[in-house]
Amino acid sequence: MKYGQLIVDEREYALLMRNIESSRSQEDKIYRDSIKKLKTELLSAKIKKEGKMPEDVIRYNSVVRIRTPFNTESSYQIVTPEKSNIKQNKISILSPMGLALFGYAKGDRIVWQFPSGTNEIEIIGVSQQEIQLNTEAL
Repeated sequence: MKYGQLIVDEREYALLMRNIESSRSQEDKIYRDSIKKLKTELLSAKIKKEGKMPEDVIRYNSVVRIRTPFNTESSYQIVTPEKSNIKQNKISILSPMGLALFGYAKGDRIVWQFPSGTNEIEIIGVSQQEIQLNTEAL
């Protein structure tokens, strides 16, 4: 792990926890396991103030380029659940892939349980898009 621990923006941390708590998909075992793993990792995460996040850390709206064990490269944007659209390569933060990637950085390798089984993902690129979070309830 590039930074030794997950790195999360404090506003995004609050939004992520709110998204997790309001999710209705917790009946699925893979999803529950992904949530549990991320929550465990968040216990030791470094929470950063706005504007102090490293540019290569995956967060809301990041565009992430990954390599899978099958040497396949793909790019996805990590978005809030209501903006998810797989045809546009926008995946929900609450999807197993979104949960796996959040807080990691370019160069990190992640072993995670997906619906297809346990896989290792290599993060080969991260670019940041404008972040517009609904922080009214934060």
